[in-house]
Amino acid sequence: MSISRILKWVTGIFEALLGFPILGGMYVLANAWTPLFVMLILHIITLIFTKRVNGSIVGNVFGIITSLIAWIPLVGMVMHLITAIILILSASRPERKQFV
Repeated sequence: MSISRILKWVTGIFEALLGFPILGGMYVLANAWTPLFVMLILHIITLIFTKRVNGSIVGNVFGIITSLIAWIPLVGMVMHLITAIILILSASRPERKQFV
């Protein structure tokens, strides 16, 4: 399993936790929106690793957008859940074999 795939699983699970109704919002507010900044950094790191192996970057792009607009209450919850689904589906797909 590649580093990019592991990072997709990690960011997907974290996004799902942040998208959990009420509890995710309370966690973000209690930590002064720091989790959104941390997720932004994680998505950028995952994007870099995924680009290196020519993987699908859709989930990470959604994650970056989500991290930037998730401060809006209901929009943030929905975006976290959509991003989590995309990342988990992307991580669960078999990796393509690369021939060098």
